[in-house]
Amino acid sequence: MDAKEGEKAADAAAASPSSPTTSSLREARKLSCTKHFDALWFCYSPFHQVQQYYRHGEFDNCFGKWNALFDCLNLKTKKSSEVQEILEAREKAKQHIWTFRTVEEASVNWWMMYGHIFKLPPKPDP
Repeated sequence: MDAKEGEKAADAAAASPSSPTTSSLREARKLSCTKHFDALWFCYSPFHQVQQYYRHGEFDNCFGKWNALFDCLNLKTKKSSEVQEILEAREKAKQHIWTFRTVEEASVNWWMMYGHIFKLPPKPDP
C-alpha cells in the first residue's frame, strides 16, 4: 500500500459513521438548543401571539418553550452517556403517533367521528 492509499483509507475511516468523532458530532447536533431558543423567540413575536389569540382565544404564555429550553440546557451539563440513556428512555416512553385498530374497531371509530355527516347504513338481517 502506498502513501496515497493509506491516506485515503484513513480519510474513509474518519468519515465512517462508527468513528468516535462523527458520532460525537451527531450527538452534539442532537443536543443543539438553538431550535428551542428559536421557538421561544418566535413564541414572543406579535405574529405568533395574534395567531394563538385568533385560534384559541388566549395568548400563549410560552411556558412549554421555556421548559424545553431549560431541559435542553440541563442535558448539556450531563455526561454524553447519561444523555444518550435519557434520550433513549424518552423515545421509548413516547406514544406512537398512530392508533392501531382492527378493521372492526376502525369502522366503529369512523362512524362515531363522522357518522353525523351520513345516514347510518341499515342493520343487516341475521
